[in-house]
Amino acid sequence: MNSTTKSKEFEQHYSGTLSDYVTAIAWSPQGKTLAATSAAGEVVLWNDGELTTLQTGNGKSVDCLAFSTDGKFLAVGGQDGQVKIWRDTELIATLENAPAWVDKLAWNYTSNQLAFSLGRYVQVWDADTREIVVTLNFKNSSVLGIDWRIDGQYLAISGYQGIKIWHSQNWDEEPYILDMPSVSVAMAWSPDGKFLASGNMDRSVTVLEWNNPDPWVMRGFPGKIRQLAWSEATTMGAPILASSSVEGIVVWEKLEDDSLGWEARVLTNHVGVINAIAFAPKSFLLASAATDGWLCLWNKAKEVSQIITGVSGGFSTLAWHPQGKLLAAGGEQGELLVWSKVLRGQGFGRS
Repeated sequence: MNSTTKSKEFEQHYSGTLSDYVTAIAWSPQGKTLAATSAAGEVVLWNDGELTTLQTGNGKSVDCLAFSTDGKFLAVGGQDGQVKIWRDTELIATLENAPAWVDKLAWNYTSNQLAFSLGRYVQVWDADTREIVVTLNFKNSSVLGIDWRIDGQYLAISGYQGIKIWHSQNWDEEPYILDMPSVSVAMAWSPDGKFLASGNMDRSVTVLEWNNPDPWVMRGFPGKIRQLAWSEATTMGAPILASSSVEGIVVWEKLEDDSLGWEARVLTNHVGVINAIAFAPKSFLLASAATDGWLCLWNKAKEVSQIITGVSGGFSTLAWHPQGKLLAAGGEQGELLVWSKVLRGQGFGRS
């Protein structure tokens, strides 16, 4: 590990602390506000260095959060089965679902519809009408992943034996099923909506190209696939897919010849389990955060260009600002950190 010879790309901008493990963080789409939740049940907003507490710790973990696409609504879910929705800083709805544990939620990209997990079910709630639109039965297992396609037309739900994809204009229609002999642990649509990726318990990655019935299956990982991240930027007409397993990352680039599939590149530097990976917006700069206390930046998703530290234990989560100028991360001991991109003078190195 040697980052001393390289100039810093990001420098610390803010450091704060929650009272327990930071479970989730997310930027508002406009980038003005960062929301964070903790295992103690806290919900806070960070805005230009100021922390606002929406909910103090109650000892019950809040595990997931998301801003609506227009940035008006913030939803959180957790151990107590409640889904809470704030508009700005006003709590406008509390959906009671105990004893179910809500650990996945996602907003539609084109409407104020929120999908959230309840055991083997997913409910979709409409923030405009304040009503539940539909309850979807995954059947095979607890729901492990929820993701809307960028056009808002399809909702994908993953778990044991694969992924089911519902058409949001016709919930009664039978879902499209991507069968697999394993458990889909991590799942994500590509930002362009052309591909759906699944990271699986059997150490494989499945990539479905929409409107193509034959998915690609990639194997050869050290353990189950814990995280997936797509790039917004594309190469050869396709985004890059990063997948993490234990302390390793494999980056996949689609080859021009469809029959050859995807080419793998292994990134190694971490010595602890990777908890989060994400590409910077409109870029191939990849960030990874791990239990070893390192947040690595990978230039062009190829080599480490900076190693960021600053937590007493490990990193639990990370999130890029929508314009890529800030990077936020959470720590296992409650640290909430924000770094800003170093602005260099004209004529200096380009990122």
